[in-house]
Amino acid sequence: MTILEVLKIIDAHLHFANESYFDAIAIAAGHQNNATHLEECYKALGIVHGIVMGNRTLNVEDHVYPKFLSYCVGLDTIVSNTLDWRDNLNKIEQNLQRRECVGIKLYPGYLHFYVSDDSLAPLYKLAAKYNKPVAVHTGLTAMSGAYLKYSHPMVMDEAAAKFPNVKFVMCHLGEPWIADAVAVLSKNPNVAADLSGMLEQKIPDMEQFLKKKKFYIEQLCGWLEYLDDYKRIMFGTDWPLANLSDYIEFVKSFIPKEEWQQVFYKSAANIYKME
Repeated sequence: MTILEVLKIIDAHLHFANESYFDAIAIAAGHQNNATHLEECYKALGIVHGIVMGNRTLNVEDHVYPKFLSYCVGLDTIVSNTLDWRDNLNKIEQNLQRRECVGIKLYPGYLHFYVSDDSLAPLYKLAAKYNKPVAVHTGLTAMSGAYLKYSHPMVMDEAAAKFPNVKFVMCHLGEPWIADAVAVLSKNPNVAADLSGMLEQKIPDMEQFLKKKKFYIEQLCGWLEYLDDYKRIMFGTDWPLANLSDYIEFVKSFIPKEEWQQVFYKSAANIYKME
């Protein structure tokens, strides 16, 4: 029996929507964008659960997922220059009251705001009330109209310090600003991170890919060893962006083997209260 067969995994970051955009990137990753295919792949790879970063409305009835998925309610559909979230707090709380909803997802780079803005205090108060994390897109963005100054991992430092009762998740480990992301994690115990969004499409030759990306992998390995706190590091794929099997192999290349069960399962089970 291989380690892949016995390793228990939670995918702490994926997307799940019936849209042509997701259909196309799923095909490029060697997948099909549907629940049946995803469940089959999860079972084959030992992935027991997944957490959807909900790209839908704030209406509770729009968040219906298969039993093997939970979700973070995503605030990507709210466009507000004043960052006045109060009109939406009731709907957000309705989601947080559900067991299936395990957190909130913010998109500061795409919507042009700082996560430390005081106008977000009511939202963070809700997150603290229900003891559910606030996941934040950090690092590079998929659209040129987004602003990186809002998604740089360093902006998480002020938010974490101003709202110490909130558990924040730094999605994508602030890639490519890994050193800055680790500095924020090192200083702020209320910040965790997921390792999603670092691969795209199907990798034809993983061995060759790992050799080509040697510098990148050494940076990930070195800075995570510097942090030395794998309880706050979670596996995630950003499915359907990347091939699931490739992603598992990729993460194994820079996480010490003795920490695999922590990173692939235990961290997300604890942070997102999946037990």
